[in-house]
Amino acid sequence: MEPTSCGRTISVAPLLTNMEEVVGSVEDKEFTCFSDAISIHKNSNILSVEVVKNIETAVNEGKLGEVVSIVKDISQEVSKSTVKIAVTGDSGNGMSSFINALRLIGHEEENSAPTGVVRTTQKPACYSSSRFPNVDFWDLPGTRVTVPSMENYLKEMEFDKYDLIIIIIPSEQFSSNLVKVAKAMQRMRKRFYVIRTKLDRSLGPSAHSEPQLLRSIQESIQENLQKEGVKVPPIFLVSSFEPSSHDFPKLRDTLKKDIPCIRHYGLLGTLFQICEKTINEIVESINRSIDEDNLKAIGISNPDNLRECQQLFKEKLGVDDRSLHQVALIMNQPDVYSRDAKQSQVTQRDQQYGWTQSQLYRSRNECFYTRFNDNISCRFDSRRHRHMSQKHVLDEVAKQTKKILWEILKQSIILPQEG
Repeated sequence: MEPTSCGRTISVAPLLTNMEEVVGSVEDKEFTCFSDAISIHKNSNILSVEVVKNIETAVNEGKLGEVVSIVKDISQEVSKSTVKIAVTGDSGNGMSSFINALRLIGHEEENSAPTGVVRTTQKPACYSSSRFPNVDFWDLPGTRVTVPSMENYLKEMEFDKYDLIIIIIPSEQFSSNLVKVAKAMQRMRKRFYVIRTKLDRSLGPSAHSEPQLLRSIQESIQENLQKEGVKVPPIFLVSSFEPSSHDFPKLRDTLKKDIPCIRHYGLLGTLFQICEKTINEIVESINRSIDEDNLKAIGISNPDNLRECQQLFKEKLGVDDRSLHQVALIMNQPDVYSRDAKQSQVTQRDQQYGWTQSQLYRSRNECFYTRFNDNISCRFDSRRHRHMSQKHVLDEVAKQTKKILWEILKQSIILPQEG
């Protein structure tokens, strides 16, 4: 039976654990640098090169309101995008049988994945299921076929294009190949599950009760992963002969919850990285002006006035009071957002003042400060200390900008509803 045809939509990928600085150019054919989130191809309908450039331009000009509008349009498209799930394991581990059982179809039904004693999957095959709309399940060849080495296998199977990886193991022990797969997924920051199949073989006559035995199997898998330095992923214990028993219902429920999150939170992470990259470039540009002792060139009349520096930095990054008020109106959350923004700015101001005073006291032989009308002014005998103070204020504004931007993006994206 030939597998059903699957589309080649490249959308979002794994859930994130943190944000990392992005490098690369929007001119690249594929933004592989976005390993925490998605791969963006030039033919992507969701995040095209033009869309990415528009986001970067809006952030660069401090127009976060425009970012909100772009993100809302993208979010609508992502809701309809296809999620790609790859199933891998050693040859003979029953990946095809697992896919059929997950989809709750028999081996002889139309569009079932072919199974058998001999290897049946020679190349990646795509399957769909009405139980998982807009999801493609990719049955990959086993790790001991097609290619001579695991490095080649990982490259040939193109794991970077999948949103979720399912690793099939027939026992508590991981083969060296599957250990390499798990480590590679962790290195690539790919979300993955571990599925222990053929559970029926382990649940025969035993001195232990079934719950105890299942708990022991789960703990053994966790220990084996930890020994290999792999952070433990979600683990499910199943038998493909009993698709309605053991952890199969839990696995299906988990997938149904994770799939919308993969779409939307993956997008959230990618958009944040695009914006963060532009913010870092703005900060680098201002830092060069500080190093050149040339802040007047960017509009600061008195570079010794740290309050004036702070205000201009906010304007450059689009988080001054006027800009944030406009964003709040666009998002239809003027009261809540304005209150949060003002609170964050008060915190930032207090942190900046506290640092300035303590630093200047420690270097009081080189400069002195006066504070009046909510302003901080310094006359520095040391150019180095002046630059340190200016850069500290800039860093604080940049950090707060990223926090505010994260909230703006999160509230702009149509996130899946709980339930």
